[in-house]
Amino acid sequence: MNNKVAAPALDSPWPFGIATDSSQYSRPLQSPNALRTDDESHEPCELSIVMPCLNEAETLEVCIQKARGFLETHAVDGEVLIADNGSTDGSQEIARRAGARVVDVPMKGYGSALLAGIRSARGRFVIMGDADDSYDFVNLMPFVEKLREGHDLVMGNRFRGGIMPNAMPPLHKYLGNPVLSFIGNLLFKSPCKDFHCGLRGFSKAAAMEINLRTTGMEFASEMVVKMTLHRKRIAEVPTILSKDGRSRPPHLRSWSDGWRHLRFLLLYSPRWLFFYPGLTLLVMGLLSWLYLLPGPQLIEGIRLDVHTLLYGALAITLGYQSIVFAVFTKVFAASEGLLPVDDRLDKRLSQVSLEKGLVSGGIVVLLGLAGTVLAMANWESRGFGLLNPSETLRVVIPSVTAIALGFETLLSSLFLSVLQLKRR
Repeated sequence: MNNKVAAPALDSPWPFGIATDSSQYSRPLQSPNALRTDDESHEPCELSIVMPCLNEAETLEVCIQKARGFLETHAVDGEVLIADNGSTDGSQEIARRAGARVVDVPMKGYGSALLAGIRSARGRFVIMGDADDSYDFVNLMPFVEKLREGHDLVMGNRFRGGIMPNAMPPLHKYLGNPVLSFIGNLLFKSPCKDFHCGLRGFSKAAAMEINLRTTGMEFASEMVVKMTLHRKRIAEVPTILSKDGRSRPPHLRSWSDGWRHLRFLLLYSPRWLFFYPGLTLLVMGLLSWLYLLPGPQLIEGIRLDVHTLLYGALAITLGYQSIVFAVFTKVFAASEGLLPVDDRLDKRLSQVSLEKGLVSGGIVVLLGLAGTVLAMANWESRGFGLLNPSETLRVVIPSVTAIALGFETLLSSLFLSVLQLKRR
């Protein structure tokens, strides 16, 4: 076999001294069968084609043959790796006989299988795809070319490449994939138009750097989201989706897995999930106060008074809580490596110390107590008798709201200081 691995170099940024000049991989192999197999050396190669597998005996061999055929035809130094997730139909032996390397993954889940496969891959680049014979493993050169150009993630686009008849259920084709891709692009400004295409290539180093964690179907979303948030170079290439060759139903469950993808997208975007809704509520509440604090208002014969003012107070309180929770989420996610560090947020938080937060919260509480004393004094002046609700509640509602917000600021300052503690 023609060994394309460079000798270890001190200036090489890759482990094991892999040379970074992609032109080295363009030299033809000595033999059309010179592919990495399970029993051959553990030396790095250029490309690992990783397929997650759970009882894919019907289609696994043809997928491996196509992938190996691609490596031979295009003289790419690579391997085919099967990440088996506990198959009971003999898929492991089929894979080994077909010349693939098999990694057993006991932890169940699409993401678990792929994570194990990526970690075990010997390739500088990884292309992953399902082993159901729906993806075009013969035509992977567009992915490899983009990776060689320096892209960190190369997504397949099934809508540009072509979806064969009966290859994708109408629910997925016209609702699920377009809607989830739109939401992903809106929340994260990702360039990917087919957010959940299972055929994709990426740099192994980049995949390790972004710290992928999810173990289920949402793994596909996590990779795109984190690559985008970490500002990695992303490209798309057309790919064809064919009808899979299985006789059994697919592992994918339309509604539950679709919800898992959507839930992940929302949870990884605290700005859209908490901050923007909270800011909207806060502004609406403040506007209602500005409109109603001077006195009752009539709109088209409808009288708005302290009852509406009370709901404005609720909007202010909920909005403030949502904004604070967005900050908590960002700080915690960044500290745990779930999200990249937000430099702008860090800069602003560096100007907010625990002491400043406690003082600010204390001042707001005192203002609320002052309003309460004023309302009590007004009540005393009337002999603790009947009061005009419209007049009294215009003092009481802002006072109670201020006490609540001030106390929440005190607690939030303490909790934020805990989140910002340096941990090993």
